[in-house]
Amino acid sequence: LGLITVAALLPAEWDVRLVNRNTEELADADLAWADIVMTGGMLPQRNDTLHIIAMCHACGKPVVVGGPDVTSSPALYSAANFQVLGEAEEIMDGFIAAWRRGDRQGVFEAPMGKTDVTKSPLPRFDLLKLDQYLHVGVQFSRGCPFSCEFCDIIELYGRVPRTKTNAQVMAELDALYALGYRGHVDFVDDNLIGNKKALKKFLPDLRRWQEEKDFPFEFSTEASINLADDPDLLRSLSDTNFFAIFVGIESPDTDSLVLMQKKQNTRRSLQQSIETIHKAGIFVNAGFIVGFDSEKGSVAQGMIDCIEDTSIPVCMVGLLYALPTTQLTRRLLAEGRLFSGGEQTQSGDQCTAGLNFETRRPRRDVLDDYRTVLAAIYDPVAYFGRVRRLGRMLKRGRAHRMIKGDLRSFVRLMFRIHRAGPGTAGPFWRMMLDCALHNPRALPYVVMTSALYLHLGPFSRQVIAEIDREIADVDHGRWHAPPVMRPVE
Repeated sequence: LGLITVAALLPAEWDVRLVNRNTEELADADLAWADIVMTGGMLPQRNDTLHIIAMCHACGKPVVVGGPDVTSSPALYSAANFQVLGEAEEIMDGFIAAWRRGDRQGVFEAPMGKTDVTKSPLPRFDLLKLDQYLHVGVQFSRGCPFSCEFCDIIELYGRVPRTKTNAQVMAELDALYALGYRGHVDFVDDNLIGNKKALKKFLPDLRRWQEEKDFPFEFSTEASINLADDPDLLRSLSDTNFFAIFVGIESPDTDSLVLMQKKQNTRRSLQQSIETIHKAGIFVNAGFIVGFDSEKGSVAQGMIDCIEDTSIPVCMVGLLYALPTTQLTRRLLAEGRLFSGGEQTQSGDQCTAGLNFETRRPRRDVLDDYRTVLAAIYDPVAYFGRVRRLGRMLKRGRAHRMIKGDLRSFVRLMFRIHRAGPGTAGPFWRMMLDCALHNPRALPYVVMTSALYLHLGPFSRQVIAEIDREIADVDHGRWHAPPVMRPVE
């Protein structure tokens, strides 16, 4: 979404070609065709972005890099010809002018969290090869009102959520609709309910658009747990055809939540809140983190119990990572606990690249807790048990609308899940039968959630194997803490 928004900011007469590195190879012919290469992304894309910069230099092509990671760690991208730091909308004109006058290097920087998103252009959705996407992203707002210590959203985009106009978002949906796209659209907002007042003015227009077009889209997004406190807003989201939401739970431990400044999660029952959201017909995916300073002993069983009690099938569990611009990083640096070079990642994922600092608990204990949680929650009996309970709770007011190829895809998916690995077939089919008997309207959604196990099962086993190697290194004295960074006097 970032790159196709940048593409829309370029002069209309420039020819633009998009290569998605998740699904396509960057061929020599692509580089030969281009006068300039523009790339960038987030922390998991860092290694590949640096590789692309090297490729461009090897064939004499100037390269521009932008996005959250270069904004947070510009020194790591010093090899790029140009850096676009911060939100691009109000600084791309400066870059284009510099390019046209012959400049071949430069840094263009926007003040953090100040960009007027009502000036953001219609993204170039036409550049996407839509058949390569499980869902397409749109954005309504930027920023989040909370101040979680480990999160860089407030550092990059501010604590006052800025929203596009209703007309802007409708134009984006019109563009997707005109391209023939149907199905899942994700609102990529940092916290969709961060500006509730604006959202409540937006949702009636969005619902009318959906009704006029006979509900061509199903929506997902990210929001904070206090969504469960607002039944009218929940109902409005459900009526507009939101079906999934990502919530950062992080930890079931109150002390950890207070220390990380995520107090909004302490003011309510997590189990009751998640159940309320499920009963509104919206299923929850959740984030959890292991490695906080406040962990006084093993946290594994408490986290497993929380995940089971809330019946959340898909849980993104990671090791705590101190991102470059966060309050957490500044605190660890002041305490002399942040590893030197800790911003570097080898694996490109948060699951094996975390703990870039001296932990309060023994590192081995933190790693052992992490592998224990992953092994428990992604065991097929446990996973499909949570899907089964979700299937009973999910009260969808609107049936899933089949689009071309859906039925054939569902049948193929079911047989792939059946063969997904040892111990998978029995729990999967028992879950399917239970849903068919007790809540058949939820069947498309439990199949969707089950299909994710095709990735989550193997990936969890891959991560566990890597963590086991790290534990063995600690046990055999092969792991040595890197030197820590010292604050500049």
